[in-house]
Amino acid sequence: DGTFTYALPQQDENAPDLYIPSMSLLTYVLLCALCYGNAGKFDPEVLPEITSKCVVTQILEVIAIRVGFYLMEAPVAILDLISYTGYKYLGLSVNMLSGLTVGHFLGYGHRSYYFTYLWTATAVSYFILKVMANCIPRRTSAVGPKRQFMVLGFAGSQFATCWFVSQTSFLE
Repeated sequence: DGTFTYALPQQDENAPDLYIPSMSLLTYVLLCALCYGNAGKFDPEVLPEITSKCVVTQILEVIAIRVGFYLMEAPVAILDLISYTGYKYLGLSVNMLSGLTVGHFLGYGHRSYYFTYLWTATAVSYFILKVMANCIPRRTSAVGPKRQFMVLGFAGSQFATCWFVSQTSFLE
């Protein structure tokens, strides 16, 4: 049949929400500001600059994924996509916290950041791979792109977007 029915969030523990992605974005922005402050380069304009870069990147990413769903003629809720793609900020917060902590105590902030980046970006990509594989019906449009390629593309895009929104210039 290929149709999905969703339970209310009170009955479905796996229902997507925007709480964790939004709080992770806020945490990431504040950790970036702390990084700028530790380097003596903090300016209040840093906060909206980082926030707008993250939000615009995520909107473009959601639009690209939504176009992919449209080409496959598969339904998807926009807020679900925003929620799923927003989980990357949790990994970015872990990366920044690792870079700040190790950089402060040992002086290897960049190395620590990129080491945890590989781990968190892989985890976020795997998460998107599994979520998108469950969101896209097995049968899609015969003339559109293949489901497997789109799912892999969506998952691979997480590495690029995590890299693009990274703020590592002032890590020790």
